[in-house]
Amino acid sequence: MKTTFTDNPMAARAAAVTPTRSAALSLIEPLYAALTTTDVAQIRPLLESVTQADWCSCTGPDRCETREQTIERWSGRLEAVPRFELTADEIILAEDRIVVRGQAAGTPAGQFMGLATQGRSFRIMTLDIHLVSEGLIARTYHLEDWARALRQLTGAE
Repeated sequence: MKTTFTDNPMAARAAAVTPTRSAALSLIEPLYAALTTTDVAQIRPLLESVTQADWCSCTGPDRCETREQTIERWSGRLEAVPRFELTADEIILAEDRIVVRGQAAGTPAGQFMGLATQGRSFRIMTLDIHLVSEGLIARTYHLEDWARALRQLTGAE
């Protein structure tokens, strides 16, 4: 883990602006709408409306996708899981971050992550941290419990 220390950590924290709940919702709602839409033509305009041009979506310290790569992957999701749902169970505002603990659910149309799903569905926990800068989402870090999804899809859970 990288930690950067400053001479005045309180000053660094004070520089981060916590978005209001209303502003936070206006940023994350289009992002989640882009991820759950059933219309591939809506993904790009929704995502571009709330993210910076150099926005990245990260699943690890060295596993980030550009906005273009994310648009491509989310467009492919429509075929794999035509009805993908996300719900926010908790939204936490902390300095320049919006943290969303939620759930993702869906029923794959066929094979999913290399497994035959036999019409089964999944429901998993998600955790997203959105870094906000200059009124837009600058970076998103996210974790999903895909191991649990695979257990549900194979009938092991």
